[in-house]
Amino acid sequence: MNQITILIADDEAEIAELIALHVKKEGYNYIIASNGKAALQAVQTHSIDLAVLDIMMPELNGYEVTQLIREQYNMPIIFLSAKTSDLNKISGLVMGADDYITKPFNPMELMARINAQLRRYKQLNQSVETDKKVIEAGALIIYPDQRRVSLYEETIELTPKEFDILYLLASYPKKVFSAEAIFRNVWGEAYYDGSNTVMVHIRTLRKKLGEEKAKNKLIKTVWGVGYSFHG
Repeated sequence: MNQITILIADDEAEIAELIALHVKKEGYNYIIASNGKAALQAVQTHSIDLAVLDIMMPELNGYEVTQLIREQYNMPIIFLSAKTSDLNKISGLVMGADDYITKPFNPMELMARINAQLRRYKQLNQSVETDKKVIEAGALIIYPDQRRVSLYEETIELTPKEFDILYLLASYPKKVFSAEAIFRNVWGEAYYDGSNTVMVHIRTLRKKLGEEKAKNKLIKTVWGVGYSFHG
C-alpha cells in the first residue's frame, strides 16, 4: 500500500506544525507549504493524496490554488479559514473544496475530516473502476472513469462536487432527490444545514451546462421536494 501524503498549506508556521504533528501520528506523510505558490508547486511535483489549504495565504490564496489544482487533479481539498460566515463556507465549497473548517479548530476534528475524505475518495475511485458506466442524455455525455462531461462535443469544466451531483441525478432519471439526499450522497456525511450548499452547486452546474437559456432543462426543480434529471 502506498504511503498517503498530505499537503499542509498555511502561512502560520505554528498551525502548520500542529497539523503536521497530528498527521504524522496518524501514520501519514506530509509536506508543508507556507504560501499558495509553494502549495501549487508541491502538488505538481509530489504525489499528494489530500490538501489542507488556508484561504488567506500570500502569493496565491486558497481559492486561486484550488482553481489551479482542479484543472488537473481530483484530490480532496479541505479549506481552513478564520472566516466563519455561511457565505464564506458556501463560496469555498463552490470553488472546489470538499470540506471547510474554521479557525480556531480542534486538531482531532480536522483529522476525522481528513480520514473521512480519504475514505470517500478511495471508495469513489473503486466504484468508478467497477460499477459506473458512461451516461448519454442527448448531447450530454458523462464519462465517470475520466470524471469528464461533454456537451455538444465540448468538454464542460466541473468541480468534483458538481460532477458528483450531476452523475447522481443522471444515474436515476426522473427520480427526485431532496437536498438532504444529495448532500448525504455527494458529501458522504450527515446533513448539517446543507440546503444552501446544494442549491448553490445546482445553480453553478446549471450555468455551466447552459441551462439558463434552455427551454427543456436537464436538471429540474421540484418545488418543495428537490431536484431531478430529465435527459
